[in-house]
Amino acid sequence: MNKMNEKLNQVRAYSEKMMAGDHSGHGFDHIDRVINMALKLLTNEPANGEIVLTAAYLHDVFDDKLTDDVAGRKADVRQKLADFGYSAAEIEQVFAIIEHMSFADNLEAHQELSKEGQIVQDADRLDAIGAIGIARTFAYGAVHGNKMYDPKIRPRRKMTRDNYRDGSTTINHFYEKLFKIADEMNTRTAKTIAYERKVYMQRFVEEFKSEWNEL
Repeated sequence: MNKMNEKLNQVRAYSEKMMAGDHSGHGFDHIDRVINMALKLLTNEPANGEIVLTAAYLHDVFDDKLTDDVAGRKADVRQKLADFGYSAAEIEQVFAIIEHMSFADNLEAHQELSKEGQIVQDADRLDAIGAIGIARTFAYGAVHGNKMYDPKIRPRRKMTRDNYRDGSTTINHFYEKLFKIADEMNTRTAKTIAYERKVYMQRFVEEFKSEWNEL
């Protein structure tokens, strides 16, 4: 346990350094919430906690929406994990999770995840919905210059990985992604939490549109 904690402490410090300064809703506060949710899910789901937490700490480090040097970041993460004492097999487990868990990677074909991957995916997605999810969505939209809302721009019904991040509105993002992932959780605990958060988001979007139409 002490050796595991030592490794995870090093991963945490590395993640905090790499995610510092992000203002798009993917900063280290997001990572901390994903970790806490993963720990909650682990209480009901038998899985390798070290792999879960390692992937949770690192899941945004080489995300292509956050860095232009994906290959360089991946190489750096691999080297750091080896330096921290992870075996080659453990590193591959972590990468298999991170490289197949995102919404974009599952648009055109469902990616099979290990139990550990399902927990990390659920924990990450739960932070994208509900009250904090709403705040993060508007933060991301503001950083990228997206309109909050335009009734003339309809939500896209079908997206590919290539056009997923093409311009849309922040409100459309609820229809294009957030309401969907709330229905796509893997674990029983996550499904219960997601249902409540989806209802909250639906009420928010209804109120937002109502107030917008009063302008």
